Amino acid sequence: MTATILILNGPNLNMLGTREPGIYGAATLADIDAQCVAAAAAAGYKADCRQSNAEGELVTWVQQASQNADIKGVIVNAGAYTHTSVALHDALRLLSCPVVEVHLSNPAARESFRHISYVGPVAMASICGLGAAGYTVAIEALARKLRS
Repeated sequence: MTATILILNGPNLNMLGTREPGIYGAATLADIDAQCVAAAAAAGYKADCRQSNAEGELVTWVQQASQNADIKGVIVNAGAYTHTSVALHDALRLLSCPVVEVHLSNPAARESFRHISYVGPVAMASICGLGAAGYTVAIEALARKLRS
C-alpha cells in the first residue's frame, strides 16, 4: 500500500506545449507529469497522473478514488469541465480526502464563461495562474494538509 496523490487532467490538456502556449505555457503534459512524480516523491507520496478528454472517465476515476484508501489527496485540473460539469462536482463530493483545483492560467482574468467553477466549491484550495508550477504548489499544499 502506497500513499498516493491522484492527479487528474481534463480535456485538451494532452495538447499542452502546442495548444496556445501564450496562455498555457510551453510545458507538455508529460513534463508536468514528471514534475508531479518528483514533487510527490519529495513529499513522501506516489503520484498517479491521468488525463482524459471524456467527462465520464474523469467521474469514474473520482468514484474509484473514493473507494481507495491509498488515495490521500486529489489534484484536479478539469479544463473546460471546470465550468460545465455538475457530474464531476458531484463525484468530487464523494471524496473524504482533500482536493486541490489547479489551472495553468487564471480563469478569473479570462472570458466571463470561465469565471464559474464547479470544482472550486469542493476543493480546499484553488491554484490558478502559476503555470506548471501550480501543480507543485498543489502537491506541497496537500502534503502540509495531510501532515496536520
